[in-house]
Amino acid sequence: MEILVCTTPGSFSYEQADAPVATPGHSILKIKRIGICGTDLHAFEGTQPFFNYPRILGHELAGEIVETDAPGFVKGEAVTFVPYFNCGKCVACRNGKPNCCTTLKVSGVHIDGGMVEYLSVPSYSLVHGDGLSFDELALVEPLAIGAHGVRRADVRKDEFVLVVGAGPIGLGAMEFARIAGGKVIALDINDQRLAFCRDRIGVEHTINGLTEKVTERLAEITNGDMPTTVIDATGNLRAINTAFAYLAHGGKYVLVGLQKGEIAFSHPEFHKREATLMSSRNATRADFEHVIHSMKNGLVDPKTYITHRVAFGQVKDEFESWLDPANGVIKAMVELD
Repeated sequence: MEILVCTTPGSFSYEQADAPVATPGHSILKIKRIGICGTDLHAFEGTQPFFNYPRILGHELAGEIVETDAPGFVKGEAVTFVPYFNCGKCVACRNGKPNCCTTLKVSGVHIDGGMVEYLSVPSYSLVHGDGLSFDELALVEPLAIGAHGVRRADVRKDEFVLVVGAGPIGLGAMEFARIAGGKVIALDINDQRLAFCRDRIGVEHTINGLTEKVTERLAEITNGDMPTTVIDATGNLRAINTAFAYLAHGGKYVLVGLQKGEIAFSHPEFHKREATLMSSRNATRADFEHVIHSMKNGLVDPKTYITHRVAFGQVKDEFESWLDPANGVIKAMVELD
């Protein structure tokens, strides 16, 4: 089969490899769609934490079952899967948090991923497609990341939720904050993405961090209260540190975005707010199921996210262009026959 390997930062290579064979506890998928995410882009740039080269990227995947021993699944079924492979035994797994297993292996990050024609995955990771298209199934994982962050924040009806970063993960957080009943505010520095928030997913309040006075606008929107939930989806150190100042007294700050450095904030300012700081890592099966249910019921239209499409054989030539904000990429989707 053909595979695409990120050999070093900034470099891809198409290569040939043996197709995987079925083994007990594993299923073989014929990959049909590969969504390109920020993790893939950062890996290509060389800025992704927890990463080694060479690596086959790809964890936003949809495929067709070729072989399986998973109860309730059949050959030919369209599926996605939870691409965070956990041990099932550590303290996190024992407490229902397999998404932050102490020895977690994320497909396409810690181990080789889905930029291949055929992929072997643990059978326990399979998720029924439930009638969704391959495009939709490939978008379940990134939306689940946002849904998990919103669940961590325990967003309540009518509270103001500020989402910093209007990339695909931030957009997912906005969608599921809205579904939870929150009043969403989008903050970004790209007018094109802010327009997407307003026009495509119905975000009422948007702020450009470069051209507007953010604190004043937030006070205006929230009647002086400031947002009770702030979610970072930028992975940008300056943005993360700055957003501590946007938090309401008694509020929660959820870090979905990830970067390599150390965060810094004023202890007195944070303390007087009795604020809560938490991270949000990956997602759980419950989040995947919540996303699929929301898609099935028309609460989310994932296809609006797809702005670029390429065949598998074009990825090497097109990938670098997706790093340029001027190209307006929200979600690039790779198609395989």
